[in-house]
Amino acid sequence: MKISVFVPEHGVIEAITPPFRSFHTANEFLSAFGRQPIFDVEYVGLNEYVPANNGEYTIKTNRLLKDVSKTDLLFIPPTFGSTTNGIVANAEAIPYFKKLHENGSSLASLCIGAFLLAETGLLDGKKCSTHWAHISEFRERYPNVEVEDGAIITEYDNIYSSGGASSLWNLVLYLIEKFADREIAVMIAKYFALDIGRDSQSQFAIFRGQRNHNDADIQKVQDYIEKHYDDKITIETLASLINAGRRTFERRFKTATNNTPIEYIQRVRIEAAKLSFEASRKNVSEIMFNVGYTDTKAFRDIFKKITGLTPIEYRNKFARTSTEV
Repeated sequence: MKISVFVPEHGVIEAITPPFRSFHTANEFLSAFGRQPIFDVEYVGLNEYVPANNGEYTIKTNRLLKDVSKTDLLFIPPTFGSTTNGIVANAEAIPYFKKLHENGSSLASLCIGAFLLAETGLLDGKKCSTHWAHISEFRERYPNVEVEDGAIITEYDNIYSSGGASSLWNLVLYLIEKFADREIAVMIAKYFALDIGRDSQSQFAIFRGQRNHNDADIQKVQDYIEKHYDDKITIETLASLINAGRRTFERRFKTATNNTPIEYIQRVRIEAAKLSFEASRKNVSEIMFNVGYTDTKAFRDIFKKITGLTPIEYRNKFARTSTEV
């Protein structure tokens, strides 16, 4: 099985090498188990030598992308810095990605490599994952693609994508399991000390209110929520801030922020709770009341829905002093 790892111009070395190394290591485990290695792994690129991480590294490709007429699986790693600059620098590669998929090749984007993949148009009407910090930017740039907030892995029509940063390892393990078997994937996970079972990047997400819109009235409401999240906030109160009816307000808020007002309030409150768990010794009840909740079950359910962890699990994982209370 031919595995091609595209080395993008302005690429991120920490995302380029993992699939290349992992599939090579899978071959080594297959040999150790007395089985035939099945992966033929290569680097491909627009040029023979491609700098990465602002020139800190240089990768020698095995083949130029223009010479690859067929491969079984092509990885598309992220670029370094501005996504727009990354797209411009790799514009020549986009038609090749599309042609390879049309010829039967599977494509797999890693982290914000999803931007390069989306440029092909192959994701239109489909779902994908990308780094949680770039979801708003992605949605604005590719409105016809349904990006899954918090997802680690997305698969659709032989197109795969991973969430942010180290989530790429979960996609690599998934594909090794799919094309080799579970035993080899588990061995790779153990060898590289990876968590093979992680299915969400939500616990790592930092909520920054979506403000890349031009609705000044909604930004005024966002300011109010972020200053008064610990108070009892009603939709009517928020709508009155901009002299709008409830339905009109809710529609405008959703359009601008991609959240309903209630979802936005919840996310601001949970972000405040996360920061308290990380930095203070307050117990769960104290933090719950401080961020505007009075119902323990409701707080726990919303916290887990947004972060993927219970409040206690989050504290134990991220607090400076991990003490269960």
